[in-house]
Parts: sequence; structure tokens; C-alpha cells
Amino acid sequence: MRQPGDISFRTRKWVKPEDLNANGTLFGGSLLRWIDEEAAIYAIVQLGNRRAVTKYMSEIEFVSSAVEGDLIEMGLTATRFGRTSLTMRAQVRNMITRELILSIDKIVFVSLDENGEPVPHGYTQITYDRDRIPAPTSPRRPQL
Repeated sequence: MRQPGDISFRTRKWVKPEDLNANGTLFGGSLLRWIDEEAAIYAIVQLGNRRAVTKYMSEIEFVSSAVEGDLIEMGLTATRFGRTSLTMRAQVRNMITRELILSIDKIVFVSLDENGEPVPHGYTQITYDRDRIPAPTSPRRPQL
């Protein structure tokens, strides 16, 4: 049984040479890009809207790092549903060293309409089903 506050969405990345900084450790910009992308996917599924965008990210403190070949794991959990928003928290850890790399206490995504205006989403609970994945807005490309 999940406990309140448990990280509920996980993805893993393999640290490759192109992800490194001049010190030979994981570049913070690469990690933040991965977190933002995973948070966007999580928000899109939870809000049922492809137009979920990053509104806010709280303070970030890097407490450890990763090197080439390490595997990292990113976890997200929803902490609050607003009228047009979803707030979540994130944790990233190094799967090889088992050290926490960083935590972000607050990431806020907002659900937008086709004009870029905040739109109510109507949800109050996390879903683990696929029923909120948005339907395509344009025809799919034909199979070749």
C-alpha cells in the first residue's frame, strides 16, 4: 500500500559522456531538463491535458552527483491539485551509490487551453490508470 508522500512515478537515465560537465560529473542542466520533461509527462497524464506547462520550481540544491556510467532514478509524486494546477515534488538518486542527488519540494504545472490561458482540470486525486491520457489533437501519420 502506498503511503502519502511516497514517490509514485519513476524513470531511470544512464549517464553518458554527453551528459557530463567540465568536472566529469553529471551536468546540472541535463538533470534539470530530464526532471522537467518527466514532470511534464506526469502532469499531462494527471491533468488529462497535453497543454500542461511548468509554472514554478522551488529551490534546488545538488547534494551529490553521478559520473559516466552511473544510473540515476527520478521520482515524482503529486502533492496538491489546484483548480488549474498540479503541484508535485521530485527526488533524484544515484542507483549505483544509492546517494540522493537532489530533491525539489515544489514543482507546479498549469493546465492551459488552446489560447494559452489557465483552464480548470476538474481532478482532485492521483490516477494510476491510463484514462486521463489526452486523445490526439491531430490525425496520426499513416503507417509506412
